[in-house]
Amino acid sequence: MHPRLHVTYHVHSEARAVEARARAIAVEQSVEMPVAAIEDAFVRSEIIGQVEAIREQANGLFEVRIGLAQETVGQDPGQLLNMLFGNSSLQPDVVLHDIDLPAELIKFFGGPRHGVDGLRGRAGAYGRALTCSALKPQGLPPKGLAELAVRFALGGIDYIKDDHGLADQVYSPFKARLEAVVEALARTRPQHSVRYVPSLSGDLDSMRDQIAIATAAGLDTVMVAPMIMGLSNFHRLVRENPYLAFLAHPSMAGAARIAPVLLLGKLFRILGADAVVFPNYGGRFGYTPDTCRMLARRAREEEGGLQAALPVPAGGMTTVRVPEMLDFYGVDVMLLIGGALLEAKTQLVEATAAFVAEVHDHAYKSKR
Repeated sequence: MHPRLHVTYHVHSEARAVEARARAIAVEQSVEMPVAAIEDAFVRSEIIGQVEAIREQANGLFEVRIGLAQETVGQDPGQLLNMLFGNSSLQPDVVLHDIDLPAELIKFFGGPRHGVDGLRGRAGAYGRALTCSALKPQGLPPKGLAELAVRFALGGIDYIKDDHGLADQVYSPFKARLEAVVEALARTRPQHSVRYVPSLSGDLDSMRDQIAIATAAGLDTVMVAPMIMGLSNFHRLVRENPYLAFLAHPSMAGAARIAPVLLLGKLFRILGADAVVFPNYGGRFGYTPDTCRMLARRAREEEGGLQAALPVPAGGMTTVRVPEMLDFYGVDVMLLIGGALLEAKTQLVEATAAFVAEVHDHAYKSKR
C-alpha cells in the first residue's frame, strides 16, 4: 500500500456526537456506503477512511484528522479534491482545513515550473517586490485596453494582466485583444521588461488555442482561474506548457468551505501555480491578516522540493497601503493595484509611476 493522505477537517458538533460524526466523514470520503455491507478484506483494511485524531478547538468546534488511501486519488487533481471533500462539501458543519500529501504525489503534481525566481527573471526585478495592474473594465474594445496597457507600461509596471472577467466576449475577442496589446507595447518600447498576461477562458481546447496564440505572439505568462476551469484541466495545461508561467486567480475559490490557506496557498501551488492572487486583508473581502500571512507563507515555503510561488495580495488595494503591505509580506510578493490606479484617468501614467517608485524606494530604504 502507498502512504495515506492525512486530511484535517474542522467540524462543528456537540462533544458527545463528534466521534460518530468523524467516522461518518471518513466513510463518506472513502467508500460512501454502510461499512457492514463491505465484505472485501482489502477494502475494509485499506480503502475505508480511518479517523486518526479528534481535538477540540473551541466550544463546539473540533479538528478531525482522517487518513485516506492514496489509491483512491490516482494522479488526478480533480479526483483528489473529490476524495478530500466531494460529498462532505454538501454538509454545512464541515470545513476542509488542511492536507498532508504523500511525497510521491507531490512530486507527480510538480508544483511551479518558474515560481518566484522565474517571475523575477522575466521582469528583470530583483531585490524588490514586483508590481502589477489589470486591464479593465469589461466592455472596452481591444484598442481601449491596449491604450491602458501602454500607459501602465510607461509608468514602469512589471506585469499587466487581463481582468479576470475578460474572456472571449464580442466587444473584446481574445485574439484581437491580445494582438492589440502586444502591438501597442511593441510600439511603445518601454525601458523595462514589461510582461502582458492574458486571461485564458473557455473549455480545454479553447484554452489550448489561446495559449498557441499567446506563445506565437511571444508571451510567456498567462492567467487562469483553476476553480472555474477545473483543477485537472489546470494541471494538464501546466504539464503541457513547461515554458509558460501561470498566474492563478481565486475566482470561485470561496464557493466551497475549503480553507483559503489550503486551497490558494497550498493546492494551487502544488498543481503548478507560479503566482497566486488572493484577497488582501482590509480590502473588498473578509480575509484576516493572519489568514493572509499564513497563505503567503504556504505559497513560498519549501515543501516537498517544490519551488516557491509568488503571493499576489489584491482586491481593492490602494497606493497608500504599499509601505504597509511591503512591511507585512516582504520583498517576495507581487503587489496588484488595479482600480485605484485607473481612478487617476488622464494621470494614469503618473499614478503608476508613483506606485512603482514607492516599491523601488521601499526596497532601497530596506537595504540601507
